[in-house]
Amino acid sequence: MTDLGAWAASGAMCLTGRPDGPPMAAPGDPAGAVRRALARVAAATRRRTGALPTLPDVRLLGERAAIAGLRRNGPWSCGGAFRLLPTADGWWGVSLPRPEDIEMVPALVEDDDPGDPWEAVARWARGVASADAVARGRLLGLPCCDPASVDRSRPGVVARQGGRRFPRERPRVVDLTSLWAGPLCAHLLGLGGAEVVKVESRHRPDGSRRGPRAFLDLLHGGHAMVAVDFHDPDAVARLRDLVASADLVLEASRPRALARLGLDADALVDKGVSWLSITARGRDCDAVGFGDDVAAGAGLVVEDGGELFPCGDALADPLTGVAAAAAAAEALLSERAALIDVSMHHVCAEFSGPPAPHEVVRRADRWWVAWDGGEAVVADPAPRMPLRPAGELGVDNERILDGLR
Repeated sequence: MTDLGAWAASGAMCLTGRPDGPPMAAPGDPAGAVRRALARVAAATRRRTGALPTLPDVRLLGERAAIAGLRRNGPWSCGGAFRLLPTADGWWGVSLPRPEDIEMVPALVEDDDPGDPWEAVARWARGVASADAVARGRLLGLPCCDPASVDRSRPGVVARQGGRRFPRERPRVVDLTSLWAGPLCAHLLGLGGAEVVKVESRHRPDGSRRGPRAFLDLLHGGHAMVAVDFHDPDAVARLRDLVASADLVLEASRPRALARLGLDADALVDKGVSWLSITARGRDCDAVGFGDDVAAGAGLVVEDGGELFPCGDALADPLTGVAAAAAAAEALLSERAALIDVSMHHVCAEFSGPPAPHEVVRRADRWWVAWDGGEAVVADPAPRMPLRPAGELGVDNERILDGLR
């Protein structure tokens, strides 16, 4: 059953729709899914520690936008880097958030001088089928989707058991992820008492450092911060020692990239280290994706005036982050290690579906959503205050890489 009240309270509904139009309800039940996953994190943490952790609520769906000052921006994403475009037979969505994505536009549209990249992409998309647009975009490494081709062939989270492990009172989580989904998982585990060690590349640090400092502080406050030169064999060897000492490793990289560092997830899991991998479409797929395009590709879109819009702000990221945290918190209770494969697309697909019957109305200066049996005010996105500042890049290198074994 769709929890429209949770969606209205989350701040994500306020972020969905046109700037000059009403906020819109998402299809399916993404906010209800967040509420249930957070309850699983709390229950697993209580079993491990005997205490109930203080966790955020569904408002985490809107907190990045609140911190960054983003508002609903349909037909664009809140951040302006994603849009759904009409094709010859449907719709195609693409994200162009990075300079390297913009640089791929001439190759995508087969024009060395295409002019404005978004205008060029829109012209090109109108002449091709959605499936062909996805195939060509992925061939070029672009994060793109077809919202009509939702893959429900697997669960969002799948796991296999590995070797014996010995649960610790304060488990160590080594976080190799960046941006939002993985760091949110680490943040929730840290709120539950885990020791979190965040590892970044010394030369290519977490992209969230280029965004609002308050968001970095929110997700990483209280975590140890380690920077590693991945071209330095000694530093990589110490990283492997750190990973081997972990109760759980979080990562969001292609397996072959980690293999070059000598990190073999299957081997580590068999030795008793749990491993959680977050990817766009599962560990066996090389497709790249960001929060808006992955969510849209899983059917989390709304329609207004014949146009399709994304829902919320990078919705796949927080949905995946809390789903991963629930699986991780439960894995930390087990005496067997686990290899946990989290697919952002399939997490979102589990909670997309037909929109629930409802009405959005304006009363005085507030929007309300009403449904059979209830109504709720549409809340503005609200930020949480960070518990403490995050450390600077590599501030804990000596203590972690040299002192902890």
